[in-house]
Amino acid sequence: MKLNDMTPTDTAQPAADGARRKQLALVIDLNVCVGCHACVTSCKEWNTSGSAGPLVDENAYCAAPTGTFFNRVQTFEVGSFPDTQTVHFPKSCLHCEEPPCVPVCPTGASYKRKEDGIVLVDYDKCIGCKYCAWACPYGAREIDEKRQVMTKCTLCVDRISDKSLPEAERKPACVLACPTGARQFGDVHDPQSEVSRSIREHEGYALMPEWNTRPANHYLPRRRTGSPLPPEPAQQTSWVNKTAKPGGAA
Repeated sequence: MKLNDMTPTDTAQPAADGARRKQLALVIDLNVCVGCHACVTSCKEWNTSGSAGPLVDENAYCAAPTGTFFNRVQTFEVGSFPDTQTVHFPKSCLHCEEPPCVPVCPTGASYKRKEDGIVLVDYDKCIGCKYCAWACPYGAREIDEKRQVMTKCTLCVDRISDKSLPEAERKPACVLACPTGARQFGDVHDPQSEVSRSIREHEGYALMPEWNTRPANHYLPRRRTGSPLPPEPAQQTSWVNKTAKPGGAA
C-alpha cells in the first residue's frame, strides 16, 4: 500500500450524527523514556524502506548536517544542582485535530484522514514550498533534500493497516521497538482504550495547547522523586586531605 493510494479527506469534524470519530495517536510517558533512541532508529528503518521512503541523509556528518527523520528525541536538564533531572523528550507530528499545516497547503498535499484522524502528505501533490513547516508550531515537518517534498510521521499507516500482519504487530514501529513501554498507540477518542485511560489516570497533557491545534498525541508528565543528593557530613574530609602529607606535599 502506498501513501498516495489513500484518498485525501478534509479536516476531521464532529460527525453529523453525533457519533464518536476515531482519532489514532501516540501517548508518550516521559517518566519511562530513557532516551535510548530505539524509537528513532526503528522509525527510520521502517519508513526509509516503506511507502514513505526513502529518507535520505545527504550530509549526515558535516558542519551543517541534513537528514530526514520522522521522530527525534530531545534531551535536556531541568532544575538546579543538586536537585536536577534529565528529561528525554520524543517529538514527532502530533496529528492535530485542527492541523494548521492542512489549510495553508496550496496544492492540497497535506490532508487529514476522516476515518482515523491521521495527518498525511501526498508526495505527488507536494511542491516543497515549506508552507506547512512554517505553519506547524511544533517543528514536526522536515524537507527531504533529495526529493524536495515535505515529510512527517505517518503513524506507520502502511503497517497499522496491513491485514497480513498479526493484530498485535499492527502498531507504529516506534511503539514496538520501545524497550521500556514508554510509547502507547490507540484511539484517544475511545474512552475505554489504553491510551485514554493513561491520559486520565496520569494527567496526560497535549503540547502547547495555547495554539488551539488540539494535538492528538499526548504526554504523560514526569513524576519527580523529590530525592536530592544528601548533604555532605561536616566531619567528612576529602580523599585528597586524607592522603596529603604535612606541609602540602603530595
